[in-house]
Order: sequence, then C-alpha cells, then structure tokens
Amino acid sequence: MAQLSLFFLVLLASVVTMPLARRTGVPQPVLMTLIGLVMAVVPQIPDVTVDPGLILPLVLPPLIFAVARRSSVRYFRANIRSILLLAVALVIVTTTAVAGVFHWLVPTLPIAAAVALGALVSPPDPVAAVAVAGSIGLPRRLVAVLESEGLFNDVTAIVIYSLAVEAVVGGDFSVADALVRFVLSAVLAVVIGIALGWLNAKLAGMLDDPTQQVALNLLVPFAAYTLAEEAHGSGVLAVVVCALYLADRAADADEVAYRLVGNAFWEIVEILITGIAFGLIGLELATVLRDVGASWRDMLGDAAWVIATVVLVRLLWLLPAAWISRRVRRGEEDTPLTWRETVVLWWSGMRGVATVALALGIPLTVHTGEPFAGRSEIVFVAFGVVLFTLLVQGLTLPWLVRRLSLDSGHDTHEEAVKQLWWRSARAGLGRLAELEEQQKLPAELVERLRERQHDRLARLCPERYEEQEAAEAKLRLRQWKAAVEIEQEMIAASRREVLLARGETGADPEIADEVLRGLDLRSARK
Repeated sequence: MAQLSLFFLVLLASVVTMPLARRTGVPQPVLMTLIGLVMAVVPQIPDVTVDPGLILPLVLPPLIFAVARRSSVRYFRANIRSILLLAVALVIVTTTAVAGVFHWLVPTLPIAAAVALGALVSPPDPVAAVAVAGSIGLPRRLVAVLESEGLFNDVTAIVIYSLAVEAVVGGDFSVADALVRFVLSAVLAVVIGIALGWLNAKLAGMLDDPTQQVALNLLVPFAAYTLAEEAHGSGVLAVVVCALYLADRAADADEVAYRLVGNAFWEIVEILITGIAFGLIGLELATVLRDVGASWRDMLGDAAWVIATVVLVRLLWLLPAAWISRRVRRGEEDTPLTWRETVVLWWSGMRGVATVALALGIPLTVHTGEPFAGRSEIVFVAFGVVLFTLLVQGLTLPWLVRRLSLDSGHDTHEEAVKQLWWRSARAGLGRLAELEEQQKLPAELVERLRERQHDRLARLCPERYEEQEAAEAKLRLRQWKAAVEIEQEMIAASRREVLLARGETGADPEIADEVLRGLDLRSARK
C-alpha cells in the first residue's frame, strides 16, 4: 500500500470514528490511536516516513488555532492562576522530576538529554483533553482549565526542550542565557501574534466573499507559527495570541455567511487533522520498535518509571494547587475545583501530538558527529508515556467520571443559555421600539414582530410570563412554526428548481450556485 493510499485511509477513519466515538463514549483521538496501532502491525501497511521537522508546523498550528478561536482573552484572564499553575509551573516541575528519575535510571546519559525527555513528556495535549472533556460532558469550568493548560503548556515545554537539545548537540549550556531566551521568545511571539491578527483583520475587511476570508484565516496560524520560529520566538504562543486577538475582534454581527462558512470549515479541519495526528501516533510505533530493535524489552522498566513519575507528579501538584486556588480566590474568577474535579483533572493529563513530534525531532547526531546519547531510549519512553496516557487514561476516564458522580453542570449551562437568549431578545425588542419611532412603522407590522419575539421568550422562559400569556404565546408559536414549515417547503422547491436549471444544457453553474447559496442562507435564518 502506497503512502498516499495510507494517508487517505487515515482521513477516512478520521470521519468514520466521529459517530463511533459518540456511540461508544470513547474519545476520537483514542480511537484513532487504536486504529493506528492496528494498522502498524498489519504487514501490508507500509512504515510511515514523515519528516519529524514537519509534524509540529503542519499539525499544531491549525489544531491550536481551532481550539483558541473558541475562547477569548477575558476568559483566559479569568483562569490566569490555572494557566500559571498548570501550563508553566507544572510543566517545569514535571520536566525536573522526569529528568531526575531518568538520569538516575541511566546515569551515563547527559543531564541535558534527560531534561529533553522531561520537557517533551510534560505537556498534556489540548486536542485530546478537549475531545475527551466534550465526549463525557465535563463541567464547563473544568473544560476551561483543560483548554487553558493545553494551549499554553506547549510554549513552556518546547522552549525547555529546545534549550536542552541544543545543550546536548552543542555541548554547552547557560542558565542565564536560557532565561533570557525564554522571555525573549515569549515577547516575540506576542508581538508577531498581535501583528498578524491585526493584518488579518485588515485584509479580511477588503474581501467581500466569506470563502476568501476563511481561506485567509487558514493561512494565518501557519504564518504565525513559521514567522515566530524563524525569529526564534515561540510558534505555539504566536498562534494562540493571534487566535485570541481575532476572537476578541470578531466579524461584524451581520456577517452571517462568514460565520456559517468559517465555523463549518474549522470543524472539518479539526476533525481531519486530529485524526491524522493521532493515527500517526499509532502508525509511528512500528518505526520506533524497528529502530530500538530487541532492546525494547529492556526499556520497558525505564518507561514504566517515567510513566509513574508523570502521573504521580501531576496528582501531587494538583491537590495542593487546588487547595491554594480556593484559599486565594478573588470574586467570581477562577471558580475553585472540588476534590472530585481535581481527580478528573489529574486523570485527564493525556499526552499526544507535541510529545510525539518532539521525540521524533531529536537529532541523530551531535556537533562532533557522534550519535545523540540515548535517543532511541528517549523516543521509546516518550511513546510509552503517550500510549499509556491516551489508551489507559483516555479509556478509563469516562468510568472515573461516572464513579465520582461528577456533576456535568448541564442545568447551569442551560440556564446560562436561557439568560443570554432573554437578554438578546430584549435587545431586539428595544431596537424595534427605536425603529417604530424613527420610521413610523405600521402598527400592525410592529405588533406582529413584537408578538413573534415575545413568543420566542415565552417558549424559552415560560416562568416569566402569566399562564394565559404563555398559553397564547404557545398557540401563536405553533401557528408560526406551521408557517415556517410551509415557507421551508417553498424554499426547498426553489432549490430543486435551481438544481434542475443547473443541469440544463448551456446553464452557468456559478449563477446557479450563487442563487442556491442565497436560498441556503434564507433557510438557515428561519
């Protein structure tokens, strides 16, 4: 089977596993990793040969951009303590602990090589964490913590990893120089992210077609990552900053087509690239086992020690961190976690794409031409950590959530949605009153529009209306729904006629597609 055929097979599996994940409750990244493992042991499946230097710049930018664009700067600011405790401090502590344990296990290994291993296994994967959280219905505040940690922990880990690898390859290391480069890489990333976000917003304003605007959006994360890395900044942080900048400066409220196209596009990108990334993890296992040869059995013990260190350090850090967070809580920010949520947060620390890419990206030789000390063992141990956290923790997390009887927060979420609907509908009524006064609208038209808006409110918030008013609103709503259904049938007939015209001899398909898109948007606005 050729590499291209294998690529399309993984893409197909990415789509098929989505409904399978919903039915089984197993997160899609876990399913794709399992499929990759099965494919890796099939003799007819070729070994995957992917340049490690391409994995991070091709996979991470769109995935991180897709996750970050759903958030906002204010939302991250509200969780700043979680970010500092998990995405920065915990990564450093985990790196230190793993480096110490691995150097104890393999004392002949340079300490910088052990630090490189610690750095590449320290960051939990944001895509896997969010996918798991969504599939088992975790509370929104817990999902926010996982998102915040996942988006920012790569920044800390990749900088430490780069410095450690350079120390092994170049043979020298300076703590002062490392701290300066760490700060400088963050500053450069923030500047580049904001600059590209501003430029994207300006260019998008010059484009009228939503598909062109979304195409521009696709280029932005790759540009941010590449420019930041070329300038010796943090590519991951540049992508996050750029996405948050654009999210806080969202498109005009009336740009319905842009949002419809953009949201659908990024959902597709996330599905396909997530599938490819985690399928690649399983497929690469065959290559790793081939490289280490028969010595993999001797490495299992070292991998077990590192896995235990990664898992235990996260638990031992989260328990006091959650207690401190509750003690220093200010206002309504950073809603403190219960002990049950802390346990779930601990078991949600799955490693993924970044760990695999960094492990495979370790150079083969150092500056003297000698092999990179312990490279095979580092790669093997890294894959062991990824497979354990994805398969063992990922598969048992739903069971753990059920055992702890963790409240999903569904009722609270629904109430928040209802409150926002009420607020937005009242704003619509306020605008209607303004237009009535400004444009001298016919009383009959105003009354019909006002009744329709109140009908929506009565359906969403019946407790805010008298019983008779609510009953009348429900009756009008049923009548309106009947009218909407009839209108949808009319629009459907129009679409069928357009498609019929599109297939006629000499018809211009672009004209038909333009009319068809207008009809689709009209259906979406029902």
